[in-house]
Amino acid sequence: MPTLFRAFAQRAAQLIDVNFGTFRGLVRFLLGEFEYLSGRLAPFTTSRPLEVHRLVFVCLGNINRSAFAAEVARIDGARVISIGLSTTTGAPAYDRAITTAKLFDIDLENHVATDYSDYRYSQGDLLLAMEVRHVKELIQRGIPSQSIALLGHWGAPHRIHIHDPHVLSELYFQTCFLILYSATKRLVAELHAGKAPCIVS
Repeated sequence: MPTLFRAFAQRAAQLIDVNFGTFRGLVRFLLGEFEYLSGRLAPFTTSRPLEVHRLVFVCLGNINRSAFAAEVARIDGARVISIGLSTTTGAPAYDRAITTAKLFDIDLENHVATDYSDYRYSQGDLLLAMEVRHVKELIQRGIPSQSIALLGHWGAPHRIHIHDPHVLSELYFQTCFLILYSATKRLVAELHAGKAPCIVS
């Protein structure tokens, strides 16, 4: 029985590592989905295409998640920028982000981070957050709630909380970027169909 328990624990740890990054990532995923099902996140799961003039992808460091998603959207013809809530303007993309992005034919070699302090909100910006706590932080910093959405809502699979892959495993990086890729593609397709002003080609 102890051997079986150890095998089960190891398998559970592997599944968490690949799909959620860490146990904390799993917990935040579950909490995010609960909030979504409760209806409390409904204001942050709509794009209102005709009001969107620019997509602003937001994460913490702007060297992994938001950097990758912004480049996917840019290639698909959207007007985009990306920012970090706590980063150093000018920082390059993380090495593993650059490597993982190449699997999706996305080049992050020339990416440079932008800190929130160097961002200026413009009416028509749609800020796309990776986590519920990012939404709350943006509202505290004065961004109108109607200008914020949770990118993972468009993901396949649906993932309200997209856990930060920084310094985590190669496999979770791939999972994270796959979710970001699908979410960004679906969102931009929706904006294309809705004739959003942010679509430039």
